[in-house]
Order: sequence, then structure tokens, then C-alpha cells
Amino acid sequence: MKLFDLSGKVAIVTGSSRGIGRAIAEGFAEAGAKVTISARNQAPCDEVVEAIRKRGGEAIAVTARISDHAQLENLVAKTREQWGRIDILVCNAAINPHYGPLENLTDQVFERMMTNNVLSNLWLSKLVVPDMKAKRDGSIIFISSIGGLKSSTVIAMYGVTKAADIALCRSLAAEWGPDGVRVNCIAPGLIETDFARALYENPERRARVEAETPLRRLGQPEDIAGTALLLASPAGAFITGTTLVVDGGRMAV
Repeated sequence: MKLFDLSGKVAIVTGSSRGIGRAIAEGFAEAGAKVTISARNQAPCDEVVEAIRKRGGEAIAVTARISDHAQLENLVAKTREQWGRIDILVCNAAINPHYGPLENLTDQVFERMMTNNVLSNLWLSKLVVPDMKAKRDGSIIFISSIGGLKSSTVIAMYGVTKAADIALCRSLAAEWGPDGVRVNCIAPGLIETDFARALYENPERRARVEAETPLRRLGQPEDIAGTALLLASPAGAFITGTTLVVDGGRMAV
């Protein structure tokens, strides 16, 4: 058995036009998977597909807003039309429009963040799980955050949604485990992406975060891609219902 081989597998990765999602999608393709690239805008998705195909991989692009159930249905349907089934789902896309205290959070933003960051993951999981149950094999991965494991006065609401993802993961793992479907979370620390730029673009803040991190650096998208490959591949066949923290050691100190 090749532990990290995804040959013949079909994967959907949301938010995969850049950053962590793109690194995961490209890593899966290099491991042999056929990958559906998805984000809100077509052109960036096409760019990732072209990059994967240039390296000999297989990929298609299907745009979708994760807050729109009909668009997620289309994402799953187009993937099935192309390759017949879905073996791996990575729910990476998320939003974070609120920075600062929870007392300033509006109900509208609360509901929007819960829909995008939590409900969409449940929607997508329910849409793909029939394929996985039929084969008694499948891997669903939610990209959570260490923000879901600790307090924050800056990104508190984001942490609330990511804690909810961790709880959702555990319950789905218990529910679908007997059918051979694994559900796990990855909780990244601060990763150097456009999405997280507000948390590290200030040089003093960046230096402070690096000093608080045992590995003395920010994470890179590829650091998360390797963990996703573990959870999607035969190497992770006995891992379910867990949250793997990938943060350079910040939660350990």
C-alpha cells in the first residue's frame, strides 16, 4: 500500500483559488487525485486548473458561493458529471468580516458567518456523503483554526464558528463512522495567506507572533496541505473525529 497515494480518487476543495485551499488542491493532484477547484470567481479557479494540468494532473473549475445551497448542489453535481463520484471533501472556504469585541457584533454578521463557516460545511457534507457511504470509504476535512480552541479579543466570532466546526466534525464522525466515512478537522495557526493578512501585516505584531511560536515562523499553505493529504489518504485510514493542530507549537506553550 502506498500510504499517501490518492490515485483514482475524486476531491472537491472549496476556497481553492488561493492560499491554503490552493495548496491542498495542488497537493492532492500531485498525489494522483482528480480535483474540483472551487471559489466565488471563475478566473482564479481557471488559473489553478491550468497550473495543475501543466504538471500532468486532472482538475476542473466550478464556481460556488458557499452561502448558497443551490450553488453547492451544482458544485457537487458538476463533479459527479465529470468523474462519477466524490471520495474526498475539503471545506476550506470561510469568511471573517468582523474584527474586534463580540459586544460590537451585529446579529446579521453573526448569522452570515455561521452560514458561511458552519452551515455550508454541513450542507456540503450531506451532499457528498451518499457517494462515500456507497463505497464505505470517504474523507471529509474541515479547515478550522486554533481560534476555535482559545479566546481572542480580535477574531472572537471567527473562533466561535471554528469551534462549531470542531463540534460538527466530531458528531458527523460518530454518525458516519459505521459507514466507513471519516470526518476530521485541521486547526491551523497563523498562516501566511491573503485571508489572514490583517493578523500579520503589522511588523511588530508579526514579530510578536513569531516569538510566541516555538518554530519561530508563520505557517505556509503547504504546511496545511501535508496534513490534509494525511487525512485524505490511506495513511489516515484510522483517524476520525479529531482535530489536528498545525500551528508551529503555539498551542503547546
